[in-house]
Amino acid sequence: MNGDVVQDASGSDGSDERYAVVAVAASAGGITALGVLLGALPVGFPVPVLVVQHLDPRHETVIAHVLGRSTQLPVKLAEAGELARPGTIYVAPPNRHLLVGAAGLLALSDSELVHFVRPSADLLFESVAGAYGARAIACVLTGTGKDGSMGVTAVKSRGGTVIAEDPVSAEFKGMPQAAVDTGAVDFVLPLDEIAAVVRGLVEPADR
Repeated sequence: MNGDVVQDASGSDGSDERYAVVAVAASAGGITALGVLLGALPVGFPVPVLVVQHLDPRHETVIAHVLGRSTQLPVKLAEAGELARPGTIYVAPPNRHLLVGAAGLLALSDSELVHFVRPSADLLFESVAGAYGARAIACVLTGTGKDGSMGVTAVKSRGGTVIAEDPVSAEFKGMPQAAVDTGAVDFVLPLDEIAAVVRGLVEPADR
């Protein structure tokens, strides 16, 4: 089976399976926004979804349970050393950076805060860019501050695709506006249109 995977990877120019991961970041207003985006992804979604949502580190989170009520996909807190599987949503635990390495292996880090936050969208996006290159999609949703702006630049520089919620209609425009200001964003969309674009990019075309 491993031979098949290696053969597929080496025998393709990347066009057959252009995208292999979706990474999403949100802060203030993010639970609602994530519910809208993730709730529009279908059962059998062909790639893993990695989520950074800024959370109060003093409280045990119920975010996986809350988001699980909005989507048909399984949602879980990411665990160090597990493999990111297609059709599953992995959420960064409170106060831990979520990173992904080669072959989709997840890692958690207690390293210093980035832009005053942990988990950091920048670190997730940068690790996604390194692990997946042009096969990565990064989405920045509502939130205050500028977390994610360095990360989307990394994703774009490696050939990946960047989507930002339209700052005009976002509940909190700081994060999506900072992403847009980098010039690295490919799509600026109202929240309720993002999932359709993600699906259009990720799902194989029937032709």
